[in-house]
Amino acid sequence: MDARWPVEMMAQKREQNPDISPSLEEPPFTRKAKFEVYGEEMIEKEVKQSGNSGRVYLPPEWVGKHVKIIRIE
Repeated sequence: MDARWPVEMMAQKREQNPDISPSLEEPPFTRKAKFEVYGEEMIEKEVKQSGNSGRVYLPPEWVGKHVKIIRIE
């Protein structure tokens, strides 16, 4: 499924009803959210290409530990 389909659907709905606000056209997955996370350490890194996926290398001491990943951009 095309990631742009919500925007295209809103554009079509706006053509049918011009009272729809342009701010409603922004898909929910592009909005920022605030997270409050408690933890032991934080590392900020850039994701590197790895085949058709991404990879982040972490310290060996973190092996077997539970981590949370938050995309910030």
